[in-house]
Amino acid sequence: MAGNTSEKSAKTAAERVAAKATKPRKAAPQPQPGNAAKPTLLAGGNPQIAKAEGDAPVQAYIAAMPGWKSDLGRRLDAIIVRTVPGVHKAVKWNSPFYGIAGQGWFLSFHVFTRYVKVTFFRGTSLHPLPPGESKHKDVRYLDVYEDQLDEAQFAAWVKQASQLPGERL
Repeated sequence: MAGNTSEKSAKTAAERVAAKATKPRKAAPQPQPGNAAKPTLLAGGNPQIAKAEGDAPVQAYIAAMPGWKSDLGRRLDAIIVRTVPGVHKAVKWNSPFYGIAGQGWFLSFHVFTRYVKVTFFRGTSLHPLPPGESKHKDVRYLDVYEDQLDEAQFAAWVKQASQLPGERL
């Protein structure tokens, strides 16, 4: 009886393999016009942008930031570019990064539901200290809520941060 079961199982398995081989594959879903340019928004509204170097992915991230945060992203980017000419940009881990080519990153930001969190990788060396503490000994944060960016102070921190050794990630 055991021999019959093995033969029957083998025959059934062979039939399944043959049926799969003849079954037509489903076509891959085609992107819908208009959806191709819209990145997915992750938790808190943070845009999902593929990891890439340069200004274009950073601008795509900023354009995808929801609501007032997109305008804030443009302002942050403009201040950084004005303060650090030739700044190196990239998107990593769904966040824009700013640094000095060959020297590492000095700043990043990330969208949350009610604010945008700016990360200064060597923030404990900035004066005055950015207000947000971190578990990492060198990092400080600035949480920017709608209409609450002190552009002069932010530019001063950017200038200081860009002159410190960068973070290699």
